[in-house]
Amino acid sequence: MKALTQNEQKILAARTAVDTLVKEGKIFSGMKIGLGTGSTAMPAVSRVADYIRDNTLADVKAVVTSFQTANACQDLGIPVYSLNDRIIGGSLDLAIDGADEVDPDCNLIKGGGAALLREKIVEYNAKQLVIVADSTKAVPHMGTKFALPVEIIGDARIPVTHALERLGAKCTLREGVRKCGPVITDNGNQILDCLWDVPVNPAEMEAEIDDIVGVVEDGFFTRNRPVVFIAEEDGSVEIRR
Repeated sequence: MKALTQNEQKILAARTAVDTLVKEGKIFSGMKIGLGTGSTAMPAVSRVADYIRDNTLADVKAVVTSFQTANACQDLGIPVYSLNDRIIGGSLDLAIDGADEVDPDCNLIKGGGAALLREKIVEYNAKQLVIVADSTKAVPHMGTKFALPVEIIGDARIPVTHALERLGAKCTLREGVRKCGPVITDNGNQILDCLWDVPVNPAEMEAEIDDIVGVVEDGFFTRNRPVVFIAEEDGSVEIRR
């Protein structure tokens, strides 16, 4: 059997997750669902739209984590709301998204697409978080391979960098592609990408980084442990609960 490509794994993980959640009744008509950002989340958004089109699901209310996802929902006919809308009331039944890294305890690094703040707002206000990922995202530890994104106030770049360095991080300001200057998030902020020489404790580091004045949010997600669907090259899907 031919090994699945990374993109094929992403699609498989997303479709398997949505199909499983619909079958288990965890994605249901009338629900409030958070929809994430990125190349693995987009197939999940599309699969939710399939179920709406065939009338398996109705009256689904989505809260999205980026302009990318909002545009996709508009194109696919999924109505989009804010957490502040009265009909949403500040909480969600479930959120589904991708991740940049997943460790054995289902801690996450997210924010490769610079949407970490909105992702965390949505996903920390969901009763259940579901993550879809390809096999390359499963790692034994965090901090040394995929750079942790830290969203910062631009005026605080230097003091925040110094504070992160005191925590052992090496920081790089994320630069735009086909744009002069730094990446600017949907919230008007900048991103520092951080790496350590040795693995770090994600939960402890999430709290320490968030305490730095000038940090808006960091990309460790440890406080709402997800169910994770990881697609493998052989076409199987591991479910970590």
